[in-house]
Amino acid sequence: MYRIMLADDEGIVIDSMKFIIEKEFGNQCDVEFAKTGRNVIELAERFRPDIAVMDIHMPGINGIEAMKEIKKFSANTIFIVMTAYDKFDYAKEAIKLGVLDYINKPVDKMKIIEVLKKAMAQIDREREKRSSDLLIREKLETVEPIIENGLIYDILLQEHFEEDIDNYKTILGIKEDYGYMMAIVSGDAQEGNHMTNAIGSSVKVSGKYQEIRECVKEFFDCKIGNVMANKIAVLVPTSEHKMDYATRSEVVDRARELARYLRKRTDIKFRIGVGKIKPLLELGDSYHEALNALIATTGTVAHVEDLPINCDYDEGYPIDLEKPLFDAVSKGDIDEAIAIAEKYADWMTQVSSNGDIMAMRLKVLEFSLYAEHLMYLNGGQTYHYSGRNHYLPEIMALETADELKEWFMKKISDACRNVFIKRAEKSTDAIKTAKKYIEENYSRDISLDDVSRVVNISPYYFSKIFKDESGSNFIEYLTSVRIEKAKDLLLNSDKSMKEICLMCGYADPNYFSRSFKKNVGLTPTEYKDRKTVNR
Repeated sequence: MYRIMLADDEGIVIDSMKFIIEKEFGNQCDVEFAKTGRNVIELAERFRPDIAVMDIHMPGINGIEAMKEIKKFSANTIFIVMTAYDKFDYAKEAIKLGVLDYINKPVDKMKIIEVLKKAMAQIDREREKRSSDLLIREKLETVEPIIENGLIYDILLQEHFEEDIDNYKTILGIKEDYGYMMAIVSGDAQEGNHMTNAIGSSVKVSGKYQEIRECVKEFFDCKIGNVMANKIAVLVPTSEHKMDYATRSEVVDRARELARYLRKRTDIKFRIGVGKIKPLLELGDSYHEALNALIATTGTVAHVEDLPINCDYDEGYPIDLEKPLFDAVSKGDIDEAIAIAEKYADWMTQVSSNGDIMAMRLKVLEFSLYAEHLMYLNGGQTYHYSGRNHYLPEIMALETADELKEWFMKKISDACRNVFIKRAEKSTDAIKTAKKYIEENYSRDISLDDVSRVVNISPYYFSKIFKDESGSNFIEYLTSVRIEKAKDLLLNSDKSMKEICLMCGYADPNYFSRSFKKNVGLTPTEYKDRKTVNR
C-alpha cells in the first residue's frame, strides 16, 4: 500500500489525478488531497504520505514552503512537483528538498504513471532495505551475547592478541580504548564478605540470565559475559584513562541502584565490585581488582579505588611503562623493550640527580631480576641458583646514574635477546631433528604424526614451524627428499623401477611415476633415458 497525497487548488486537477491513480494502481494506493498550503501541512502531519504530488502555487503557503515544513516531520516523503509555470524558477529550491521529478500542467497520463512508478520503486527499495536492516539487527541481537562473552572470556584468560581485541571492537561497535570491569556476584545471602550458596545461586542466575543482562544494560552501556559460577563479568568501555572522584561516586551510586533493582526483579541477592580504568588489553587486571574490592569490604558495592588495597605511586612515577616493558621482554621484542627501558632509565636518572643513587640501584636490580624471571619462563632457559651472585656487588660498585643506566639497559637487552634466540633455537633444533629423521627414514611409510612425536611437538604446531623454517610443508619436503633419492638411484644403480619405488618409500609404482613426473617434469623412465643419452 502506498499513501499518496495530492496538493492542488484546482478541483479538476485533483479529480483527474485520482482517476488516473485508481485506474492504473487500483487498491494499491490510499489517496488523500488538500487545496491550500496550510491544509496540506496539516494533512501530511496526520496522513504521513509516502508520496506527495505538490502544486507550487496554492493559496496561502506556497508549495516550496509547504514541502520545507513537511520535511521537518516526515523526512522520508517523496515529493513530485506539479506546476503550470516554468520549473526553472523553482529548480534550485526543489533540488534542496530532494524532489524526485516534475510534472507540467496540463497533466499527461503516461507521465504521471511513469513518475509514480518511479517513486513506488524507490519506496519499495527503501522498505526492503529497512526490512533487511531489521533482520540483520534481529540476528545480531541473537549472536551479540555470544560475541560479547567471547571478548570477556579472552580478556579474563588473556588468551588474545591485539588483533583479536580490534576485531571484537569493530564487530561490537566499541570505539573507546579504555574501560573498567565490574564483577556481579550472586548468592542467597551475604555473610561477611562472601555470598552463601554460590552453586545454587549460579543455577538461578543462569535461568534468569537474559533478564539480568537486560537490567544491567539499562544502567550501564556495557558488554556482558556469561555466568561463571556465581559471577558475571561486565566490561564498561570509556574514553577516559582515569576515573575522577565525581565519576567514581556516580558509578558506585548506579551500581547500588542496579543491585537493588536486580534483587527486586529476580529475588536473588547481588554484590557488585568495580575495578580501575585500564587499556582494553589489561582489563583482566581490572576484573581481579573488582573481585578483591568485594573481598576487602562487606558493602553491597565496592570500588577498588575507595579501599586501602591499591598500590599508589609518587606523582610522576611512570607506572604506564612497567607492563609494556615486561610484555616486550616476554615476547622477545628487543627494539620495543630497549625503547621503553631507555625511557624508564632516563626517568630514574632525572629523579636521582638529587643524589639518591641507592633508590636507582634497587629499582635497576628489581627490574633486571624480574626481566630475567620472564626470560626463564618464556625463553626455555635453564635456571642456575647461584648464577647471579655477582649482581649485587656489581650494582653497589656503580657510582653514577649513567653507569646504572648502562648496566640496566644491558640486562634488559640480554633478557629480551635470550627469549628471542632461545625460541628460534628451539624451533631450529626441532626442524634439524625432524629433517634428520626424514633423511634416515624416507624409505618407510612415515607420517606427520611420526615426525612430530620424534621432536615432541604437537602435529599442528610442528606443521606450522616446519613450514616457517623450511619454506615447504612436511609432505612437500618428504616428497622432495624421496624424489632426489629416486633420481640418484635411477642414474647410479642397476635397480629395477619397482625396487627404486620401494626404496624411496612408494608402495605403488603408478603413484611413484605420477609424483616423479609432477615434480621433475618427466616420468622416471624418460628421466633415466635422457640422462643416459646426455652422458
